[in-house]
Amino acid sequence: MSLNKKTNYYLLLFVIFGGFLIFGVSENIKGPAIPDMQQELSLTDGTLGALLAINAFGFLLACTYTSWLISKIGAKTTSILTFVLMAISGVFIYFSTNFTSLVGAYFLLYIGNGMLEISLAIIAARLFTKNTGTMLNLSHFFYGLGSTVAPLVAAQIMGWEINASVLGWRGMYLIMLSLSLLPIIPVVVSRFPKEEGNDEEDRTSIKKLTKDPIAWLIVFALAMGVTAELGIAAWLVNYLVKVSEWTIGEASGMLSIFFFSFMLARLLLGPVTDKFGYAISIIVFSLFAGVFSLIPIFTGDSLAILFAIAGFGIGPIYPTMMALLAKKYTKGTDTAITFTVVLIGIGGVVTNLMIGYIIEWVTNLSFGATFAESNKIGMQAGYFFIAMAAMLCGLASWEIYRRLKKEGNVL
Repeated sequence: MSLNKKTNYYLLLFVIFGGFLIFGVSENIKGPAIPDMQQELSLTDGTLGALLAINAFGFLLACTYTSWLISKIGAKTTSILTFVLMAISGVFIYFSTNFTSLVGAYFLLYIGNGMLEISLAIIAARLFTKNTGTMLNLSHFFYGLGSTVAPLVAAQIMGWEINASVLGWRGMYLIMLSLSLLPIIPVVVSRFPKEEGNDEEDRTSIKKLTKDPIAWLIVFALAMGVTAELGIAAWLVNYLVKVSEWTIGEASGMLSIFFFSFMLARLLLGPVTDKFGYAISIIVFSLFAGVFSLIPIFTGDSLAILFAIAGFGIGPIYPTMMALLAKKYTKGTDTAITFTVVLIGIGGVVTNLMIGYIIEWVTNLSFGATFAESNKIGMQAGYFFIAMAAMLCGLASWEIYRRLKKEGNVL
């Protein structure tokens, strides 16, 4: 079937927006599932942190080869493979009976998520050459939309009864991840943009990136921003259940409000980033997120809503930094994206481990307190680390801004 340019563009928009929607769902249904998963499989907070770190490693591994895979078998085939892989991981999670089998199934899911991240980032960077900040924020708005509905829907599905037995987290994963098959339809019908440039240019770009302080600052800032984003997604429900003694339903509702704020910021603030500059915007967003995540740790339930409002700061960080990346490295953008996301993945492995073990370590150090009190203090310490990650993103972004200004190339 022959497609005109406009029709193909809209199909590609559907692929990108739909892909980000599925991405948001697959990454953020874990919030309501983790407390039940932890209890059923008797996982410590450290072990849970290790599980999330292994997931981050799977994500990282996929990021290292996806660009190469696209060049070998094409973006279309790679995208189909990615969505099928994500759906299959839901089947494996459903049949997991112990920690080892769960690790394997989760690892497969995050391989799929990593492949999806790189594929969508490359397609979007090639497609959105004008109003880059606006369009990338709009694309990631759909990630926020998926993330917003995911915890609420997941919590509801986990409570479904089929043949007098509760569906639980396994059945929820099976149902939700089967949605990954839906974007295959527009993938098959559309024509994907081809890679521009040559391998030599890409290799030169890698060499330049490894010697460029701004490239490393972008990696650090994004790693901290992503640590805050994924840390909140993974730990907010657990925090509210253990520290504030909320029900899973109430805590999942707060996580959904966070992602609603997150989603709304991506929808509304893209044009702001194009107008005022990407670096300055990220500084403001990340410091806002850090401060609003810190305050409720010390004030308690009365200001718990600030955890959710922090989403307004967290939401635009990733797409805005990707816009800065695309504008800074116009030659070899694919390589710059791969370089950055792979190194963020390494940071994600480390920080996921750190969050889990900070919680466990501080809990064990809380001598003289009851177990519940010790666990509460440990969770607060872990969440404090998440909030500080957002603050560090802001400080690194300030240094990026300073260096870009010195070069006379403020973005």
